[in-house]
Amino acid sequence: MVVHQVVGIGEILWDVFPDGPRFGGAPANFSCSTSELSRGAAGVSMVSAVGEDDLGRKAIESLKQRGVDTSAVQVNPHATGKVDVQLDDDGKASYHFADDSAWDHLVWNDALAKVAAGCDAVCFGTLGQRSETSRRTIHQFVQATPESALRILDVNLREPFFGDSVIQQSLALANVLKLNDDELPRLARINGLSGDDVDVMRQLAARHQLRYVALTRGAGGAAIVSEDRVSDLPGIPTEVADTVGAGDAFTAAITLGLLAGHDIDTVNRNAIAVASYVCSQPGATMTFPDHLMKP
Repeated sequence: MVVHQVVGIGEILWDVFPDGPRFGGAPANFSCSTSELSRGAAGVSMVSAVGEDDLGRKAIESLKQRGVDTSAVQVNPHATGKVDVQLDDDGKASYHFADDSAWDHLVWNDALAKVAAGCDAVCFGTLGQRSETSRRTIHQFVQATPESALRILDVNLREPFFGDSVIQQSLALANVLKLNDDELPRLARINGLSGDDVDVMRQLAARHQLRYVALTRGAGGAAIVSEDRVSDLPGIPTEVADTVGAGDAFTAAITLGLLAGHDIDTVNRNAIAVASYVCSQPGATMTFPDHLMKP
């Protein structure tokens, strides 16, 4: 069996909820979900940085418990990242991020070059690029992956830590784009595009040479556009505990599906089911039921 190598790169942090801290960060959530869903069909690594503190040690341990390789997680003198999370009545989250965290100081080195060279898929976002140091490292890492690799931009826009130039630079690096229905209008505007959701997705794919564009619509389901196919499927009715990590799990599921060579309807259907399950559970990382795991 071919074991694909998948990497999440960017922020590691702790989501501080009213009832206490939970391990998180979009790339870390992605890595944990990919590892959990793959059942050994993927080797998953995290590339980030944590502090020389208790939260940093707990973060590394949390990744290891989910089967994620932490050998490329750097340790530096800055504090491990934290974010205050508030949930509205529908379970939708808002975030306030601590400044100048360890993940803002990710540096390029030989260990990262080795991980990049063996990578079959890498997932990165815009939040992890809020500092020039980490942005430069993330760009270098993505560029160092093989041409055949999936370079997945999960834009994950978090005010005020992004600008149009960061989005456009990231699109230029990516060959797969995942975004939600709040983010699509922003990308349409800065690219001068118009039309319905699928029209804009197709135009983004053509403009930026993207193999796939995936759009999540929460309870409204999701759409995936490839060069010659469109999969647009409804959501699954779910009693929502919170939405934290649902988009990251969706990205994990589509990554595994695309690496396995599944058709985009199959990929989309499974990713919707995975995201729906995450919404039904508290927190961003979890063990998945057998019917959602890769056979």
